[in-house]
This record gives sequence, structure tokens and C-alpha cells, in this order.
Amino acid sequence: MCVTDVLTREQRHRNMSKIRSTGTGPETKLRHSLGSLNFVYQPRGIFGKPDFANAGARVAVFIDGCFWHRCPRDFVVPKTETGFWLEKIGRNVERDRAVNRELKKQGWRVVRVWEHDVRKSPGGVVARVRKALG
Repeated sequence: MCVTDVLTREQRHRNMSKIRSTGTGPETKLRHSLGSLNFVYQPRGIFGKPDFANAGARVAVFIDGCFWHRCPRDFVVPKTETGFWLEKIGRNVERDRAVNRELKKQGWRVVRVWEHDVRKSPGGVVARVRKALG
């Protein structure tokens, strides 16, 4: 059964264009805690554009959205434009892997957390980042 979108193509486009890639709720939630650990929010010049980085300790933190990065717990296959979305999200996942490999090659430790982890247990995320700091 194919369920059609209740929004027009233009309305859907407008909605999707409003989704931010920076300044998200999960990023805002961690900004203060990680700042106290000498992490910079949206650091410049680091491959893959991590959400936070501590250049001295060479630790990069990425907060991955459950939909955009195919969270094994929360991802739901879209009912419309399924092929488009699966291809797009598949490219995101592949890019994440390539970024991880390159940063590790450059001597960085990479911490990737799901947005649901930040929302439900920000303290647990901070503990993971502390552990990565050594």
C-alpha cells in the first residue's frame, strides 16, 4: 500500500528546507557541558565538520540525527519517496564512515552519539566524551 503525502511537493520542500544542520536542540543541550571540557562548538578547519572538537586532545564529537544517519533504534523508512530517501541517507552513512576513517588517520578520536542519547541522557554523553579525552 502506498500512502501519499498529505502535503504538496512545495509544502514538503518548504518544511524540509527549514530543518537546520547547526544550532540544533541536541547541540545546544551539550554546548555548556562540553565547553567546560575545552571543546569548541562548530570548530573550523577540521575534516568532516564535527559539532564539537577539542584540538589539543584531538577528540571530535558528532551528534547524528536519528533520521538523517539511520539510527538502528529509531529510524523509520519513509512511506513516500522511499528510494530517494534511502539513497540519500545511505550516502550520509557512507560519508560518516569515510569521515571517521580520515580523522582516525589524522590522529583524532571520534565520538559519535545519537540525538536520542543527547535528549535522554546528556550526562551519559558527556561521560563518553570524558572517556575519549583519556
